[in-house]
Amino acid sequence: MTGPPPATVPRGKEERQAMAKLKIKTNRSAAKRFKRTGTGKYRYHKSFGSHILSTKSRKRKRALRKNPLVHKSNLRALRLLLPNG
Repeated sequence: MTGPPPATVPRGKEERQAMAKLKIKTNRSAAKRFKRTGTGKYRYHKSFGSHILSTKSRKRKRALRKNPLVHKSNLRALRLLLPNG
């Protein structure tokens, strides 16, 4: 059985031109949480470092100040969320 092609496939010249004009949108929540470094890697801020700091040890608070890099296993998903950097 052959049915009509899926709706997402551009069929004619007009539809292909319309698809070419679409812009890729950045996920705004990801853009606020991740920053790109000069070498193209991504940094993020660790959680649990903003309040109730009196119960956390000095060593723990010092470790929370560091902004680690995103692991390479998560980079593919992050690049889909942040296509423009």
